[in-house]
Amino acid sequence: MKMTKMIGTSIVLAAAVFMGACSKSTDGNPEKASGEPAGKQKYVIGLIAKSQNNPVFQAARVGAIEAARDLSEKYGIEVEVRWQTPASEDAQQQAQYVEQLTAAGVDGIAISCIDANLLNGALADAVDSGVTVMTFDSDAPDSGRMAYYGVDDKAAGAAVMKALAEQLNGEGVVAVLAGNQAATNLQNRVAGVRAEAEKYEGITILDVYYHPETANDAAAKMQQVQNANPQITGWALVGGWPLYTDNALDGIYETAKVVSLDPLPLPLEYLKKGQVQVLIGQPYYGWGYESVRYIVEKLHNNVDPPSEYIYADFDIVTAENVDEFAANWDKWLGKEGG
Repeated sequence: MKMTKMIGTSIVLAAAVFMGACSKSTDGNPEKASGEPAGKQKYVIGLIAKSQNNPVFQAARVGAIEAARDLSEKYGIEVEVRWQTPASEDAQQQAQYVEQLTAAGVDGIAISCIDANLLNGALADAVDSGVTVMTFDSDAPDSGRMAYYGVDDKAAGAAVMKALAEQLNGEGVVAVLAGNQAATNLQNRVAGVRAEAEKYEGITILDVYYHPETANDAAAKMQQVQNANPQITGWALVGGWPLYTDNALDGIYETAKVVSLDPLPLPLEYLKKGQVQVLIGQPYYGWGYESVRYIVEKLHNNVDPPSEYIYADFDIVTAENVDEFAANWDKWLGKEGG
């Protein structure tokens, strides 16, 4: 009987040790209370924007860093953002960054895709390796990514055309400036412009003009097209590229109305001078902030995004609210210590 009692006691003790071992996560961290996840204590998120020299992606970077700070404080963890972005637009470089970050063992990647076709393979490999991927601004829907965050690009293009039609009183010849023809988001915006233009019998779209997404190239393209086609009375810009440099609209604004996406600091100056009539804003800061937040919520709490496509509202900036909107850039570009 004594021996039986000792054996029984040993079994109980062994079971207790085993249960104690099982109450720890694979990285040695105790599980939280019942119903709460036992995530890792550190997460590394790669952030790949289209280019370093575009202020919209500088704002996204600030948003991502602030999301990492807020989530670290909220959950008592460490969230690190690794900025891996080409100096100028280069889809192949983006693909290499995806591969490098995956090989380095990052937990998540947030990316604005220059060319989805070139990135699908690298992103799919990342997902297969256990990396949680979010796209923002420009999507790669066939890559296996978790979700997309940004504006509905067709709706944004339609908003540009609607605002321009109002400025033209429903009549005129419109040119569309569209940037990189391979970018999915720009294709969708152009589709939105075309669909909205069909609602106005007096408006004709002359053509869609693509160009490298640099300020000088975009401004040169506008000047060239306007000089060759003086009948143009309106410009629908599905990206604000030419407005990132000075004097881009000389010889254009005198005879044509201009409506553009992207109320950045320099484009806002064009609006203040009356050379641009309306600017349509996207969630630049939110691209980084929300992408990191959704990735960490999935990794740490196993909470899925509300949908595959998470559409943010866009801002309509005119002469009436330009100063109020301009104040946002102090935060978005980190001038307030963010």
